[in-house]
Amino acid sequence: MTDQTLPLPDHREESSTNYAGPRIPRRRPRPAPRITAVVVAALALWAVWLTWDTFVASPLGQRADQLALEGAARGQNTLWELAEPVLGVVSNSFIGLGLAAAVILALARGRWWLAVQVAILVGGSNLTTQVLKHAVLDRPALLDVPRADINTLPSGHTTVAASIAVGLLIAVPRRWRPVVAVAGAAYTAATGVSTLIGQWHRPSDVVAAILVVLAWGAGVCALSSPSSLDAPQDGPQRGTSGAAALLLLGAAGTGALAVGALGSVRGDGWGLPLGGDLTAYMGGMLGVVAVTLGAFALLLLVRQSTARP
Repeated sequence: MTDQTLPLPDHREESSTNYAGPRIPRRRPRPAPRITAVVVAALALWAVWLTWDTFVASPLGQRADQLALEGAARGQNTLWELAEPVLGVVSNSFIGLGLAAAVILALARGRWWLAVQVAILVGGSNLTTQVLKHAVLDRPALLDVPRADINTLPSGHTTVAASIAVGLLIAVPRRWRPVVAVAGAAYTAATGVSTLIGQWHRPSDVVAAILVVLAWGAGVCALSSPSSLDAPQDGPQRGTSGAAALLLLGAAGTGALAVGALGSVRGDGWGLPLGGDLTAYMGGMLGVVAVTLGAFALLLLVRQSTARP
C-alpha cells in the first residue's frame, strides 16, 4: 500500500530541464595577457618621462632636437606640399568621426564594453597629452633660441592620429587587426613626420605622443571583459605574427639608423658628410618611424592576446 502512495515523477520538470541544457561557464579574460598589458602601459609611461628628461631637460638633448627642427627648413617647400594635406585631416571633426566610427563598429558587433574601452582610449590619450604639455612638463630655456621656454611635448596632432588608429585596431574583428595595425602605423608615422616637416614639432614631441597612446592602448586592453573577447572560433591568425614581424623589423632598421644619426650629431659614431641640422632632421624622422612601428606592433600583439577566448 505504501508503494502506491509514492509521488509520481514530474515529467514537466524533467522536460524543462532537458530543454534548458547544462549551464555553460561564462568566458573570462585570461590573467597573464592582462598583466602583460599593464607592464607595457607602465613602461610606455616611463618612456614618456625618459623622452622628456633626455631631449628637453638636458642641454645636449635640446641641441639635438633643435637641430632637427632647424634642419626641416631644407627642402620644406617641396615636402610641405605632401605634409600639409596630411595635417589638414586632423581636427575636432576628425576626432569625433573617428571615435564614432570605432564605437559604432564595436556596438554593431554587440561589444558594449569594447565601445567604452575605445572612448576611454581616445579621450584619455588626448586629455593626457594636453595636461602633460600645459600643466605637468616644462621646458627649461637651455638654448639661446626664440621661444626656448615654451613646452611642446607631447604633440597633439600626433596623439589624435595615433589614438584614432589604435581605437579602430581595438574595435575591429580579430582577422582585420593586422591590416589595421599596419595601416594605422603608416598613417600615424605620416602625421608625425608631417609635423616635423612643417616645423610644428620637434622629434621628441612626436615620440612622446606615440608613447602616450601606447600607454592608454595597452591600459584599456588590460581592462578587457567578456564583452571584449573574440568569438570562440576565432583562433590565432597567421596574419598577426606576419604583421607584427614586419612592424618590428621596420622598427629595428629605422631605429638603428636613428641612433647612428643621433651619435653623429653628438660628435661620435658615424662621420656623415652632412650638416648637423640635416643629420638631426633625418635622424628625427627615422626615430619617429621606429617608435611608431614598434608601438603598433606591441599594441597588435597585446590586443590579440587579451582578446583571445
